[in-house]
Amino acid sequence: MANSPQAKKRARQNETNRKHNTSLRSMARTYMKKVQAKIIAGNYEEAQAAMKEAQPILDSMVNKGIFAKSKVARHKSRLNAKIKALKAA
Repeated sequence: MANSPQAKKRARQNETNRKHNTSLRSMARTYMKKVQAKIIAGNYEEAQAAMKEAQPILDSMVNKGIFAKSKVARHKSRLNAKIKALKAA
């Protein structure tokens, strides 16, 4: 339990930041799921549009420290590979 005023304030700030970060993380995952849904549906144009919409969101999550750079790069790479395979099929 926090005893000093400084520790109490830090605990309040941590809780606020945790809620905010959880919201941002959820939003980013939703964008990734939207792209994945378009890929499963087999619609190349919509998948491409969804990916274009998701990329800046994912990149901003890296800048905010929500996700690691390598994690976002890995997800973007895999989604792009699936979209290219969809076009080839």
